[in-house]
This record gives sequence, structure tokens and C-alpha cells, in this order.
Amino acid sequence: MNQVIVVIGAGSIGQAIARRVSAGKQVLLADLRQENADAAAKTLDDAGFKTSTAIVDVSSRTSVQALVKQATTLGEVFGVIHAAGVSPSQASPEIILKVDLYGTALVLEEFGKVISTGGSCVVIASQSGHRLPPLSIEQSKALAITPVEELLKLPFLQPGQVTDSLHAYQLSKRGNSLRVMAEAVRWGKRGARVNTISPGIIITPLANDELKGPRGEGYRKMIESSVAKRAGTPDEVGNLAALLMGPDGAFITGSDFLMDGGVTATYWYGEQA
Repeated sequence: MNQVIVVIGAGSIGQAIARRVSAGKQVLLADLRQENADAAAKTLDDAGFKTSTAIVDVSSRTSVQALVKQATTLGEVFGVIHAAGVSPSQASPEIILKVDLYGTALVLEEFGKVISTGGSCVVIASQSGHRLPPLSIEQSKALAITPVEELLKLPFLQPGQVTDSLHAYQLSKRGNSLRVMAEAVRWGKRGARVNTISPGIIITPLANDELKGPRGEGYRKMIESSVAKRAGTPDEVGNLAALLMGPDGAFITGSDFLMDGGVTATYWYGEQA
């Protein structure tokens, strides 16, 4: 039976990871926009990979379930790369919470029902989750284990509590890493693993939107003041993901990996201008 790697969010990071973990496997490239999935498929086809495409809206259970069905029709789901999401400059707080927080929880729940033994998943979170002040124990637990359909009803996620897109994004990305920690227990019962990567500024079309947007100056300052003094590349994220999804990462699950060139270290402990 074919081993299937599902890529949700067919952008630069999703493709970079897929190239490292999908040799000899079927790659299902899913995106909200068919043209994005088609472009990614052509790139990977030209590099010798076997691909197919799908449209998915991660904020819709029906849509995610349809993707699961398509994936299982192709073979056994051996890997899931969840790289879909929206940034603070692209959407309202409500949409960010629905796509980045609820959507990720939904993907983990539905694919956790079919992931094969030995399979693995990487969720792309963000350094933003590490810039959020500590949550209470109760809030952290709620983000980790609240049933998916109840998640957006949590009191501290309501419009009066989350008033701007950046706060919604930070909460969502913190929630992603907490959710993955909890889901690792459930996935483990199927002999599968799941981890998050929290990248800093990685040069992708989405990051370029941010650099040109209202928060662009802040982003440039983050890069200039960081330890690495530069942004990252999708290939660097791909290298870490390949470790986490491959046999060398077999002892790693339920973990979050911050890779931001030292931006967060500088934010919390660097010299203040």
C-alpha cells in the first residue's frame, strides 16, 4: 500500500518539508486555493515526486474530513505536514482563532484517527507563541484538551478579551503547541508521533507580506536585534522537520521546537533599547 504524506498549506515551508520526507511516497498537497496546490504539485512533480492535490478549508470539519477520506483512498497516511494558517496582517482576530487555533485542533483530531503506526506529524506554529506572557494553568489546560467544537467558546478567547490580531495569533500559536502536547498522548496509542516547530521570521510570501505591512518595521527590528542577524529559510525549517518526522526523531513527540535565530532570547533577555 502507498504511504501518503499530506501537506496542508502548500507554500514554501510545506514544500521544503515534503521534499525531505516524501521520496518514494505519495504526496497529497492541500491548500485553500487550488492554484497554490497546483503550483506546488508542478514543482514537486518536476523534482521526481508523485503528487496529487486537494482543496481544504481547515476551519471546516466537513472539508477536513473530505481531505482525510481522499488521503486514505490514496494509501496509508504516514505523515502530516500542517503548515496552513493566516498571519496578523492578513485577518481579523476571529478568523485567526478559527483558522490557526480551531483549524489546527481539527486537523490533529481528524488525522489522529487514521495516522498509521510509525507515522508522524509536524505542525508549524510560530515564535509568537513564545512572546505571549504565561497563561494560567487552567487556560493552558483548556487550550490543550477542550473538545474541538467547544474551543472557540472559551471565555478568554471571546472578542472582549482578544481585541487585536496579533494577540489572537499569539494565543493560537501557544495553543498549537499545547494541543500537540496533549494530542501526542492520543497519537501515541496508534504508534504515531506529533510535534510543533515554532519558526521565527522565515522568508516566505507570508513573511514578505508582514515585512511590507503595518508591522514591517517591528519585524525588521527583530531581525536586526536577533542573535543570528538574519531571517531564516524554508529549507532550514525543512531540515528540522525531517529529523522530527524521520527515524532519528523516534524518541521525540509532544514537543515544541523554537527556531528563530535568537529573536525570542533577545526579546526576553537581551539589552533593551
